[in-house]
Amino acid sequence: MRTAAVIAAAATLLGSLAAAPAAHADGPYGQGLDHCAVTAAGALACHFDVAPGTYDVTVTLGGATAGSTAVTGETRRALLAETATAAGETVRRSFTVDVREPEGEPTGPAGSPGLDLVLGGAAPRVTALRITPAPAARRLFLVGDSTVCDQPGDPYTGWGQQLPAHLRRGIAVANHADSGESTVTFLANPALFDTVEAAIRPGDPVLIQLAHNDKQTDAATYRANLTGLVERVRARGGEPVLVTPIVRRWFNSDGTLDNGVALLVNGLGVDHPAEIRALAASLGTPLIDLTALTKARVEQLGPEASKALYLTAEKRDNTHTSVRGATEYAALVAAELRARDVVPDRLLR
Repeated sequence: MRTAAVIAAAATLLGSLAAAPAAHADGPYGQGLDHCAVTAAGALACHFDVAPGTYDVTVTLGGATAGSTAVTGETRRALLAETATAAGETVRRSFTVDVREPEGEPTGPAGSPGLDLVLGGAAPRVTALRITPAPAARRLFLVGDSTVCDQPGDPYTGWGQQLPAHLRRGIAVANHADSGESTVTFLANPALFDTVEAAIRPGDPVLIQLAHNDKQTDAATYRANLTGLVERVRARGGEPVLVTPIVRRWFNSDGTLDNGVALLVNGLGVDHPAEIRALAASLGTPLIDLTALTKARVEQLGPEASKALYLTAEKRDNTHTSVRGATEYAALVAAELRARDVVPDRLLR
C-alpha cells in the first residue's frame, strides 16, 4: 500500500486526525493513540509498557464516518463487544484489564510484557484511548482447564476468554485456567492454585470449573480436592463459586447427549456434575450449573447445528469451543453471575 493510502486509512480508523490530540495531553499516556499503529488488517494495535496489575481502559469510539469497533487484548481476550457508531457520533466505554505474567495460561507462552490492546471489528473507529492504574479494582478469578483458559491460538477459545466483555470498569477477569489440568494437578503445581491464592483479596469471586481432566480421579479424592480449593479461597476472604463443566458434544441416536462422555462421567463412574452439585449444597457455595445450561443449548441446536459451537469441523474436536461457542457459554456464565449476585449488577454489562 502506498504512503498516501496508509495515511488515508489511518485517518479513517482514528475518526479524524484532528480528533486525536497531541501525545501526553491527558494523563500519563495522553490520548493513548501515540502508543498505537494501524495493522495490515486495518485494526489499531496498541502497546503500553506497564507493570503487572489492574488497569482501567477508557476508549472513545466513533468519528466522522460510521463505525463498528470491538476491543480485544493480551492473549485474545474479548474486552469490549462490537459497538456501532453513526457518522459524526462518539461514545465512551470503559473496562478494567488484569495484566499479569504470563499474560495467558499460567504454564503457557509468556506473551509480551505490559498491556496489549487491539481495536478491531467490522469498521473500527477510535478518537481517544486512556490507560490508568486501578490498584483497588476487584478481580474475578477463574480456576479451570482448557475449556476455560485464555487460548493462545485461533480457532481455540475458552469461555473465560470471552467473559471480560460482560464486565464494566471496576472488576477484571483474572483467568488462571490452564490446559490439561485436573483438581489433582491444579493443587500440586505452585504456578497454579498457589499463585491464585496469594492474589485473592476479600470479596474477590473465584470460579472453579475442573472436571474434564479428572478422568482417573476417584470420587472421594475429587470431593476432597474441590473442598480444599473452596476452603482455601474462603480463608483468604474470597467467594468461591463451583461451576459444573461444559458438556462435550457427543450425541445419542435420539438427539440427546450421551450420559457418559458428554455429561462428564469418568472411567471410574464418577459423575462430576453430580458431585459438584452435591458439594455446593453441602458447603453452601454458589453453584453455576454450566453442564445443565450447555446441555440444553447443544440439544436445542441438535447434532448438526451444534457443530458451530465446538471445533468439530475444524479439528474434529467435540470438547473445545469455537469463538461462537465460547461467546455463548460466557454469556451463560455472566447471566448466572448476575442472577446469583456473585458480581454486583453495576459491574455487569
